[in-house]
Amino acid sequence: MTFLDFGFKPQIQKAIDLVGFKEPSPIQQEAIPIILSGRDIVGQAHTGTGKTAAYALPMLNMLELSKEVEGLVIVPTRELATQVSDEIFRLGKFLKIKTATVYGGSSYSRQLHHIENASVVVATPGRLLDLLRSGKIELNPSFVVLDEADEMLDMGFLEDIKAIFEFIPSNRQTMLFSATMPQEIKELASKILYNPAFVSITQKEVTNKNIKQYYYVVDEKERDEALMRLLDYKSPKKAIIFCRMKIEVDRLADFLASQGINAKGLHGDMPQRTREEVIKSFKRGSTQILIATDVAARGLDISDVSHVFNYHIPFDPESYVHRIGRTGRAGKEGEAISIVTPHEFKQLLKIQKAVGSSLINREIPTGTELKEKSTKSTIEKILQTEIKTEAVELLNLLESQTDLTTAALKLASLVIDSTNGSKERIGMSKKEIERLLLQFEKERSRPKRGSFRRRGERRGRPYSR
Repeated sequence: MTFLDFGFKPQIQKAIDLVGFKEPSPIQQEAIPIILSGRDIVGQAHTGTGKTAAYALPMLNMLELSKEVEGLVIVPTRELATQVSDEIFRLGKFLKIKTATVYGGSSYSRQLHHIENASVVVATPGRLLDLLRSGKIELNPSFVVLDEADEMLDMGFLEDIKAIFEFIPSNRQTMLFSATMPQEIKELASKILYNPAFVSITQKEVTNKNIKQYYYVVDEKERDEALMRLLDYKSPKKAIIFCRMKIEVDRLADFLASQGINAKGLHGDMPQRTREEVIKSFKRGSTQILIATDVAARGLDISDVSHVFNYHIPFDPESYVHRIGRTGRAGKEGEAISIVTPHEFKQLLKIQKAVGSSLINREIPTGTELKEKSTKSTIEKILQTEIKTEAVELLNLLESQTDLTTAALKLASLVIDSTNGSKERIGMSKKEIERLLLQFEKERSRPKRGSFRRRGERRGRPYSR
């Protein structure tokens, strides 16, 4: 199947071709025909499955392009609002669509001006409800989308969502998308949607297809060095490192910068303008490594992230799925790497069981392996480097003072990465990890203290009189 099969307007198909979409993803294949038919829909799919385009393309196709707001998309965070707005603008480029992004912490007058000229508004719940309650705006959209509904529930926006729909007339097509379907979201769907179709993309399809998942077991004190070795060895083109807390993001960003790595942090305590600048810098490739908390990275839609690193593993499987979903997007392959300590190992096994993925254990690269990788990389760079006029002049100067072999050796010495002072090995070996796995299996099968035993039975064996 191709996007041509949907029969979109020529202007939309032109935009699809321009952005490079080839084959629709599973959620797009199932959701787009339903939305084009005019029916309400509930779509269950994780971030990274292409659901923004799944609702944006058919909505754009059906817009009458009047002078008022026809589409309303409600999302949980500022970052996601900006990204969805950019995506809709990009896909509606040849329809000359105008979008407005509405969120807290930005000028009211500026946002109101944008709303007056927009066909589609993308908003966070708090600011949108504020504008509606104050009477600053009135909306009568033909299409309403709730994106990342379970995230809005987790962030405490459920009552705001219910209140927003009191201001929106019922003659609309409503679309709800969520990674999970807790009872509260099901109840919300039953109230705001009319006879919806249900589409579900299974978790297995999302987590297993293009993402290779590895984990490394280290002592707590080795975590920073383990991360440095993995960054050096993997040489990611563009990577996200996830931390649990904002203070960890700041410390790790400073640490990596001190090691000469092009990295920046992203978390909720940063000023909005700074956050936007960091995301733009990461998107265009000016920043190679983004260090972020889960909340700050919600909805980041960047298709060329080669690696995701879990500096600490998350507390729950849903966060793990969300994190690793930042890579392996748009049909590309990606790697998800988790650094864990023996104390966190039990949580890792729970996550592995819950998400149904196979996480492969690996050993941290040794000092020797890093040197070999560095040497190979240096040779490749040298062979691929174009010879400049200044280089010829420099070599002539060197030749007048020493022989060419000595000059070459001295130049090579300048570009070799030194690993002196670091230990040859850190972290647990494969055999040690296997023993750790065996230990947890034994503990899992061992009867818990105080567990019930039948009368006449002790330590799992029948008692004979």
